[in-house]
Amino acid sequence: MKLTWYGHSAFRIETGDAKILIDPFLTGNSSWGKGWEEAADGVTHVLLTHGHNDHLGDTLRILKKTGAMLVSNFEIYEYLVSQGADANKVNPGNHGGTVDCGGFTTTFVNALHSSSFSKEGGGNVYLGNPNGLVLHFANGESLYHMGDTDIFGDMALINELHQPKVGLVPIGDRFTMGGAVAAMACQRFFDFETVVPCHYGTFPIIDQNADKFVEGMKGTKAKVLVPTVGEATEV
Repeated sequence: MKLTWYGHSAFRIETGDAKILIDPFLTGNSSWGKGWEEAADGVTHVLLTHGHNDHLGDTLRILKKTGAMLVSNFEIYEYLVSQGADANKVNPGNHGGTVDCGGFTTTFVNALHSSSFSKEGGGNVYLGNPNGLVLHFANGESLYHMGDTDIFGDMALINELHQPKVGLVPIGDRFTMGGAVAAMACQRFFDFETVVPCHYGTFPIIDQNADKFVEGMKGTKAKVLVPTVGEATEV
């Protein structure tokens, strides 16, 4: 599996025929700073954890340009279709549901957060409940993007049901769990082979580096991968 982090919670995952973008906040993302076109090249799927602007990001432009399949909760699907996304290329779900994406499945799991889109000029659009996303690939690989969340006890059930081996973990504090708590979640509830911290460094009011998370993960068997923005890594 090839993984590229574009800063914040935006990832590109490539395995088999699937080229997936998760939470493609690219334009306006200070950690990336190169627009959306490069990251979206050849994309087959766009997956969204929730509807905040810094996660929905460039989704609509990417869907229109690439013809990729949208995988999201029902409210986000309805909103994006109302804004011009192709209604024939959507794959909506919600908590507990699993959808077949062709070559992999996506299961919608819980996340402790909120979800709305801030419209230009003011006002918010309600976009359903936030999710984490568990991906199972045909070759046996599995990945859990936690979305934006705090620690919660039912993470143990997510591990029992799905046994994800790669974890994409928010650590920036203020809007998600901080690094120390994120490390506790990884150690207490999961048996990850690789963990990748995210949702930090993008805005001045969240943690600027992954040091607390890296320190909290010391002594564990999981590999902590702190990737360089924009560089693909095999996991």
